[in-house]
Amino acid sequence: MKYAVIGTIVAVLSVVVSMMLLGAERAYFLPGILGFIFLAVSMLLSGTLVSGDRMRANFATETTASRYTRHGVMTSALLLAVPNLIVAIIAYTLYP
Repeated sequence: MKYAVIGTIVAVLSVVVSMMLLGAERAYFLPGILGFIFLAVSMLLSGTLVSGDRMRANFATETTASRYTRHGVMTSALLLAVPNLIVAIIAYTLYP
């Protein structure tokens, strides 16, 4: 929950900065970029971009503690990405 609130604050601040730097027409730019960066980090850490054989090999060689750490960072990155993407979509529809 903490990361969703932080993601929302970052999204709102990035819309304000984007409006000041690029204008109201491009208010979606910075939150969209941040959302896609956080989403890419989450996808990389979740292992969705590798084949099944590589996923099985990674699962077999990592420790339980590192797996929990990786899943925690992956979830945090996803919770940071979702509010940024939602705010970017809203800003894109409000300022055509």
